[in-house]
Amino acid sequence: MLKQRLQQKLLQKLSPQQIQMIKLLEIPAMQLEQRIKKELEENPILEEGEDAGDLDINGQEDEEAEQGEAGNDDEEFSLEDYIEDDDIPNYRLATNNYSDDDKRPETPLSSSSSFNAHLESQLGLRSLTENQELLAQYILGNMDDDGYLRRKLEAIVDDLAFTQNITTTEQELYEILQIVQDFDPPGVGARDLQECLLLQIERKDQCDPAIAMARVILKNHFQEFTRKHYDKIIKRMNIGEEELKSAIDEIIRLNPRPGSSYSDPAAHGAQHIVPDFILDIKDGELVLSLNSHNVPELRINRTYSQMLEQYAQLKNKASKEDKEAITFVKQKIDSARWFIDAIVQRQNTLMMTMNAIIDYQKEYFLEGDETKLRPMILRNIAEKTGLDISTISRVANSKYIQTHFGIFSLKSFFSEGLQSDSGEEVSTREIKNILAGCIEKEEKRKPLTDEKLVAILREKGYNLARRTVAKYREQLHIPVARLRKEL
Repeated sequence: MLKQRLQQKLLQKLSPQQIQMIKLLEIPAMQLEQRIKKELEENPILEEGEDAGDLDINGQEDEEAEQGEAGNDDEEFSLEDYIEDDDIPNYRLATNNYSDDDKRPETPLSSSSSFNAHLESQLGLRSLTENQELLAQYILGNMDDDGYLRRKLEAIVDDLAFTQNITTTEQELYEILQIVQDFDPPGVGARDLQECLLLQIERKDQCDPAIAMARVILKNHFQEFTRKHYDKIIKRMNIGEEELKSAIDEIIRLNPRPGSSYSDPAAHGAQHIVPDFILDIKDGELVLSLNSHNVPELRINRTYSQMLEQYAQLKNKASKEDKEAITFVKQKIDSARWFIDAIVQRQNTLMMTMNAIIDYQKEYFLEGDETKLRPMILRNIAEKTGLDISTISRVANSKYIQTHFGIFSLKSFFSEGLQSDSGEEVSTREIKNILAGCIEKEEKRKPLTDEKLVAILREKGYNLARRTVAKYREQLHIPVARLRKEL
């Protein structure tokens, strides 16, 4: 028996323009140029050009065109039915994007070969549906340079629904993740160190007793292993010291950072990164501009709007083909308008966000002294700009700024903060610099343990727990003391 019932749901659907804006916001300057070229190829109504022609900078038609439209209100195919006054904006992308001398070199920054491209090449070898491939690409895009997927699947599910209008489940996403985790290098796609090491050990010959034992240790006694509670492992597994040593030797040979081999510029061809922002100092003041040196100026092709005017004069004589032509041209004009509007919004959002970061870190940008870098999280900038945290995150991702003291990733300016014994707020970046300096100067035959590093930091007025120091050391990609020891 069929039952009827009412159910109320609150759904958030994004418009095509909002989706387009989100996608454009995520890409850096170099990819923006390619994206614009792709749009120019696909939409004949969008074109490059310096002058607006019959369209002014605000996208409004000139007086002559407006007068030509007058009196068409009652016509069946009135131009007003297809083009509103603000439907055809024109935006000169180069405006206000350069310094006074109008010269913006593409300052390159050496970067690693694309780890993501290596993974995507393997994706093409798998037999996946279009939806599965889309989900897999999104997972790859969320992986860090070490090859880890740090984000929770639940968060990715929500992000897909919000940014891509794609509905999926954690289970479906996990099944795709398992496919990715089968890629090379072994360990890629892991969500934590334990999973990373397990993925690698499971690809080895399980008939080897040492490898089989190493797998059991990683799976069932990982906490004891990381804390070096070897006596507990021996007791619980009922094994001897030599057996344990053989298993640990196998674990030590594993790579805790499977993506690290792709971040070595000497091992792979370096690619150039074009900074998205240029920061200059003029008369003691910071001056920010967008680096859009290779981004063309865009406008709507006037020929097509004139075509609509001609169709509008057909009145009742318009054929079915004429109506279809009007609809097609109108759709293309809308698409071009949306794209130009999205570019404008992208530039405005980028400038608003970067200006807020500069204002928050003004002393640092003026002097280039890392000790002046204040603790800053995404929420700080979201509150200053009134933008959502997710928007700030998208702006910071894969974007770079050129300053008078170097080129830096926007993500590098964000860090956690803590207070010293004197009550002064300091950035975790400063703490990491101290740790790196201590380890660099350590006696190589007797390297500093995490406990000793904790003691050194406390002497300097930074009261941190050992696990926090260990976390910062790992983020600096520095191994534990026993692995740094030189005989």
